[in-house]
Amino acid sequence: MIFAYILGKVERGSELDVLNALKNFEQVEKASIIYGAYDLCIEANFKTMEELNEFVFNAVRKTPGIKDTCTLIVAKIFHKKSQKRDVHGVA
Repeated sequence: MIFAYILGKVERGSELDVLNALKNFEQVEKASIIYGAYDLCIEANFKTMEELNEFVFNAVRKTPGIKDTCTLIVAKIFHKKSQKRDVHGVA
C-alpha cells in the first residue's frame, strides 16, 4: 500500500469547490482546506504507483480550480495510541 499527501494550490475562492470535487474518490481518506503555502491537503492511499500517478494526473490536476500540486509519499507511519480528538484537542 502506498500512502501519500497531495497538496494543492487552488484559485482564490474555489477551495470548497475543489474539496467537494475530490473528497469522494475512493482513494481519499481525508481532504482538508489548510492555511500556508498550499490551500488543500489530501491524504490518500493507493495499491500501486500507477494508481497514484493516475489519480494525481487525471483527477487532481484536471480538477477545475487546481493551479499546482505537490505529492509527498509516506515512508513510514507512526500511530500514537490515544483517544480520538478533534482538531482542537478535545476528546
